[in-house]
Amino acid sequence: MKDKITGQNEETTEKYKEGLTKTRSSFSGKLNEIMSRYRKVDEDFFDDVEEVLIGADVGFETVMELVDELKKEVKLRNISDPKQVEEVIVEKLVAIYQGDSDAEAGLNMQENALTVILFVGVNGVGKTTTIGKLAHQFKSEGKKVVLAAGDTFRAGAIDQLEVWSERAGVDIIKHAEGGDPAAVVFDAVQSAKAKQADVLLCDTAGRLQNKVNLMNELEKVKRVITREIPDAPHEVLLVLDATTGQNALVQAKQFKEATDVSGIVLTKLDGTAKGGIVIAIRNELQIPVKFVGLGEKIDDLEPFDATDYVYGLFADLIDQESK
Repeated sequence: MKDKITGQNEETTEKYKEGLTKTRSSFSGKLNEIMSRYRKVDEDFFDDVEEVLIGADVGFETVMELVDELKKEVKLRNISDPKQVEEVIVEKLVAIYQGDSDAEAGLNMQENALTVILFVGVNGVGKTTTIGKLAHQFKSEGKKVVLAAGDTFRAGAIDQLEVWSERAGVDIIKHAEGGDPAAVVFDAVQSAKAKQADVLLCDTAGRLQNKVNLMNELEKVKRVITREIPDAPHEVLLVLDATTGQNALVQAKQFKEATDVSGIVLTKLDGTAKGGIVIAIRNELQIPVKFVGLGEKIDDLEPFDATDYVYGLFADLIDQESK
């Protein structure tokens, strides 16, 4: 079973295992308790499984679909032992997430041209930190990176991004606090072009007077980018805090309505017992999770991998079965 589930990179697989410890100990622990308590697979058994999945923030709609699929599979395979159901849950979770998402899992990077990535999300989710960590990753790959300090409204946001630019060893374009974000991004595009940069990472505001103002501001920034580079931005990444659970799903719905979100960055996955939110976002919004934060270190932002993620949720069971 381990060969089917785990990814290719052992170091990354271990990061997922470690980063999902809180979710696994809660989620898998409760599932194991159900498997041990029941002697047969019946309606009460499925009710309890449903409750555990909802508790892990897998999402109500997703849980209903998953439990229906489990019931069909159990009937099809004539499963009577509850312990065998756990393996079916693992398979179904991988299937739900992966689907046809392989092609959209990576970033839309431009060959021999500037790639522009716009970051959106409310304040406090780790947007600036995510930009800094990605800048570090791109720089480590030998790419020339420019940062645009487009969050001119939050006190300290520009300074925070500047610290990250120094840490990652990349250029930053900034204006004074309270300035026009679109003007900052315009200057950053011109600078990135002049420097023949590979990647431009654009920070944006997470809060204005109201939601309409914020979304209008994001649309204005996007228009400026598209005017200068017609096929840009190449990615609009929505940064969400995994510890907020269902609230992250609500934010994702709001941003999806207002802007063309192409992917999710889910931060602080290591800090929550509700890591099932990854499945809910994918299944209910059809937006791929492209990166997950699995720790505090600069290299703890990992490209999302569905098989490693599900392994992280069920590592104890999978390791036990592979022995």
